[in-house]
Amino acid sequence: MNRERQDDLPQDEFEDEEDGLLAPEPALDLAEAAPGALKAGIEVIQQFAKHLPNKPGVYRMFDRAGDVLYVGKAKSLKNRVTAYARGMAHTNAVARMIAETANMEFVTTGTETEALLLESNLIKQLRPRYNVLLRDDKSFPYILLTGDHEAPALFKHRGSRHRKGDYFGPFASVWAVKRTIDALQKAFLIRTCSDSFYENRTRPCLLFQIKRCAGPCTGEISIPDYQALAGQARDFLSGRSSAVKQLLSTRMQAAAEELEFEKAARYRDRLAALSAVQAGQDINTQGVEEADVFAIDEQAGQFCVEIFFFRNHQNWGNRALFPRADRSLTPAEVLASVVTQFYDDKPPPRVVLLSHPVEEIELIGQALSARAGRKVEVAHPKRGERADLMAHAVKNAREALSRKLADNAGQSALLSALGAAFGIEKAPRRVEVYDNSHIMGTNAVGGMIVAGPDGFMKSHYRTFNISTDTIAGDDFGMMREVLTRRFAKLAKEGGISLGPHPEEAAPAVVSKDASEGDGAAIIILPDAPDAATQDGPLPGKSRKTPKARKDEDGFPSRPDLVIVDGGKGQFEAARKIMAELGATDIPLVAIAKGADRNAMRETFHMVGREPFKLQPRDPALYFIQRLRDEAHRFAIGTHRAKRKRETMKNPLDEIPGIGPSRKRALLLHFGTVKAIQRAKLDDLMRTPGVNAATAKAVHDFFHDA
Repeated sequence: MNRERQDDLPQDEFEDEEDGLLAPEPALDLAEAAPGALKAGIEVIQQFAKHLPNKPGVYRMFDRAGDVLYVGKAKSLKNRVTAYARGMAHTNAVARMIAETANMEFVTTGTETEALLLESNLIKQLRPRYNVLLRDDKSFPYILLTGDHEAPALFKHRGSRHRKGDYFGPFASVWAVKRTIDALQKAFLIRTCSDSFYENRTRPCLLFQIKRCAGPCTGEISIPDYQALAGQARDFLSGRSSAVKQLLSTRMQAAAEELEFEKAARYRDRLAALSAVQAGQDINTQGVEEADVFAIDEQAGQFCVEIFFFRNHQNWGNRALFPRADRSLTPAEVLASVVTQFYDDKPPPRVVLLSHPVEEIELIGQALSARAGRKVEVAHPKRGERADLMAHAVKNAREALSRKLADNAGQSALLSALGAAFGIEKAPRRVEVYDNSHIMGTNAVGGMIVAGPDGFMKSHYRTFNISTDTIAGDDFGMMREVLTRRFAKLAKEGGISLGPHPEEAAPAVVSKDASEGDGAAIIILPDAPDAATQDGPLPGKSRKTPKARKDEDGFPSRPDLVIVDGGKGQFEAARKIMAELGATDIPLVAIAKGADRNAMRETFHMVGREPFKLQPRDPALYFIQRLRDEAHRFAIGTHRAKRKRETMKNPLDEIPGIGPSRKRALLLHFGTVKAIQRAKLDDLMRTPGVNAATAKAVHDFFHDA
């Protein structure tokens, strides 16, 4: 909570303050919020504050274009919004947010806990500009031990839990999951093949030969004995590792006493594999069975949150997150927002440990308990083993943030060198590089990679499937299509002017709430003065000067430099398209390979300059080569993936009404697609799980002229 604001405003109006979630773009200045705009924003908020109830809920603030500025929760909506309307002692970030506010929407909830849950859900969905946002939103991997098959299998799993079975995790990385599954294969001989592969085996596969699978598919082990092995694996992952290891040790000794040394050696190897799972962890715990440890560090206005995952007294890895947050916020405020957002789509453990004392720690515990359906303890440890774990996590957070800042500094120097090499006054913040890939014009794709101050921005990469209208093998035509689609979309977003009379999209329609808790209701209020409507553009907004959009982490959507891989032909194709779309102010560079594809003698093409080369030892040249190679790798990889999908495409996928289950039933019954193609209608109708209509559709597909 910002103490200056608390001192200047009545305590009863800020007892539920949560402005710790504000996270504007950097380098704010109160002067940006002009007095007139600030006054207009306050008037809009005042209109809404008059009709609000004194109940908990969630509020959203919108700008004139209908984009969400901020999502917040309040113990009392009326007190909270009234405090905004007073316009006193706000930080620069809050002042600018108020100045941009043109509309608001509200949802009442039964309790403040429900408001906190709904707030975190809306922040994840809407990603408002002024909230703390998690920049790494990738899901965490789990281990799945299936429960819907007589012979359970082990898989790496991401996403929703739609399949029946036991899920263990989260793990911090895919590498940790693969290492654990590899050890579990050695220790328990659990299969990792798909069910369709399992059903069609007539002899054991290679994994059985190298003692990584017990071979239940061909009866090398009975199903009850195999299920006993799966039960041991489940016990080990559930924390009962001591009992499992004791059982294996007892069996090893018994086999040795009976002079069955090969059998004893197998038990020995399984024990060694289990020990490797536990010994491979950096730190293990005795008093902490299941917990997530959150540690935050702040340097140079940047934040890093390091998360350690402990399950069954084992360290399952750690992950560093770099949330976007305003530098005026305290680490405790950022940490509170990160924790609530982090568990929006994943189950919390029994214990969550925080490196800083958070004001609403009890409320967060109640929200996580409601989400998990059981008690979740949220604590700030001060002594004992928990404090030691926290000190270790804080150290890792500090080191991760130091590395991040050092990398960013080096990347900024490279971007400055790149701008100087191409005569750009300011160092480019967003560099887009394009390349195409195809084989004789087939499976043609275009790839766009993006680089910025944080390195390669892989969440901004894009692929373009080249249409069949483009002549096969026409590299120039492919480049024209890719750039046309890219910059036409950018024009719609307001990043460039599209011709002399650019179209402006209508203000965004505000989405309806999916509120949580019983009795939640949307409060419908009169439109505030100058609020965004659906009838047309707002008064005073120019139709000829679209403002470049920025995404949730402040990274621009409009490129400061465009690089295409190719010579003069690709350059001319790209130049014409950008000129037609009104993007002539964006610098364009084409890279032509040197003689004999010499990697140090590339020729560069730019508007207004003769073709030129850079000095072989120029740092900018090495950076350009990295950009080009990354674009080439991305385009080639996308093309290969598309080609593989086409090669492995099943004719059954083209038949309307044939989904995965019916396709599986047909393949299990007939064995191959060719057998299905030759089958008669009566044979198709006798397939288990296939009705008469489906059988006729399959028969007609393969036999009709």
